Amino acid sequence: MTVRFDEMELQAPIIRAVADMGFEEMTPIQAGAIPIVLSGKDIIGQAQTGTGKTAAFGIPMLNSIDPKVKALQAIVLCPTRELAIQVSDEMHKFAKYLHGVKVLPIYGGQDIARQIRALKSGVQVVIGTPGRVMDHMRRKTVKFDQVKMIALDEADEMLNMGFRDDIETVLKEIPEERQTLLFSATMPQPIREIARTYQKDAQEVKVIKKELTVPKIEQYYYEVRPKNKLEVLTRLLDMYSPKLCLVFCNTKRQVDELVSSLQSRGYFAEGLHGDLKQQQRDRVMNSFRNGKADILVATDVAARGIDVDDVEAVYNYDIPQDEEYYVHRIGRTGRAGRTGRAFNLVVGKEVYKLRDIQRYCKTKIKLQPIPSINDVTAVKAEKIFEKVANIIETEDLSKMIDLIETKVNEVDYTALDIAAAFLKQAIGSDLSGESIKEETTEDFGDTGAEKGMVRLFINLGKKQNIRPGDILGAIAGETGMPGKLIGSIDMFDKYTFVEVPREYASEVIQVMKDAKIKGKTVNIEPANKK
Repeated sequence: MTVRFDEMELQAPIIRAVADMGFEEMTPIQAGAIPIVLSGKDIIGQAQTGTGKTAAFGIPMLNSIDPKVKALQAIVLCPTRELAIQVSDEMHKFAKYLHGVKVLPIYGGQDIARQIRALKSGVQVVIGTPGRVMDHMRRKTVKFDQVKMIALDEADEMLNMGFRDDIETVLKEIPEERQTLLFSATMPQPIREIARTYQKDAQEVKVIKKELTVPKIEQYYYEVRPKNKLEVLTRLLDMYSPKLCLVFCNTKRQVDELVSSLQSRGYFAEGLHGDLKQQQRDRVMNSFRNGKADILVATDVAARGIDVDDVEAVYNYDIPQDEEYYVHRIGRTGRAGRTGRAFNLVVGKEVYKLRDIQRYCKTKIKLQPIPSINDVTAVKAEKIFEKVANIIETEDLSKMIDLIETKVNEVDYTALDIAAAFLKQAIGSDLSGESIKEETTEDFGDTGAEKGMVRLFINLGKKQNIRPGDILGAIAGETGMPGKLIGSIDMFDKYTFVEVPREYASEVIQVMKDAKIKGKTVNIEPANKK
């Protein structure tokens, strides 16, 4: 049975905003959770990403805010800054007509002074990562005395990233007379313990994943090194030259970088991610729909609203962290009974993630060799010959034949020379391409790490009040690398050693140079062998 939003005891401005977003009926998690939260009870919601759980806690949370009170009244904790921004974006949409209600995302990597200024202006809802919320607690720039609701989003992922102590510190600071909403895809023992300790008579809502099947889509994967990803992607684009295609990345920064790289190589590519204003988003979608851009590079969340039938291929430039995301991504091709293609670029240990995806989707993803420049040229030539054959059969070419005969008689070329030159021109002048070397990962030498890993030295330790979870959270949050790929973390008084997969080491060093951990500047470099 379906439940509509306008059947709920919600404020009219919220129902109006939800209608603007095109939502009428609730998803199962929303139908189960919203009435419980509205009744003032604590909740444990078990649901995957992509089931509409942001609305399940966000809508009743906004419904409870008193706009006349210019103090913090509700908090959402998220594992990563990417998710904090996504949740904040959705909450802003729900609060569109709620005058006087302010929602603010706070996360690491953003200027803290700017956040402090925004907080002083009277924010009622904060959506933040545990580390940055703790930072503001220490500075006394967030006050919890009037908080009446807290939501933990993707609680299991926060625990995986080492945030349990931070979460408990925040929960202890919030008044006891509050509602605690806990949402998690899985329910391991530590989550149950947090629920028992910090919730009162919580009601459970569980939404089980539906079996997801993948329709007529040919699926392939290519084992690549990080530095070769762009070259392999462009070869696949050249070989299959889809009329419209989607390329998925896991982070907004990667979307921007990839769009810039593709455009500089002459591809008609546009990017779509959560930072774009609605006007920019509309412009990008229009140019994709009307064929001005034939490649759309997007993050999962930004792609939710895309509904284009003619997508011939999907490229996973980054493998998604969630099996369900994989199904959503590739399901955008092969629509309306057509056959689609999905290509996956797999780096290092991601091949294990791909195996999980295959098991989950009950699908076969075939390993393919990376196409060589000769392969690309041959495929391009074949497509040109098909067009040429069509012209020969349907067009009157007598004038053209006269022109070529005249030219052949004037100069020392054969008709074959002229045909070859036209073919080269049609294929494109740059047939050289970049060579793909087998070993392109930077050589860090022996850093004393286990096989396939690089041991990095970080200039922060226990004396600076840093914990292993802070380092794990910072690396995973800044690079977008899954926390579970990070190896052992050995912490000493003034420094720390951390092991990361060899293929990620260069990126970790590069990105962490500009990052801060608990407000402290990071010096990170390959370790010397012990």
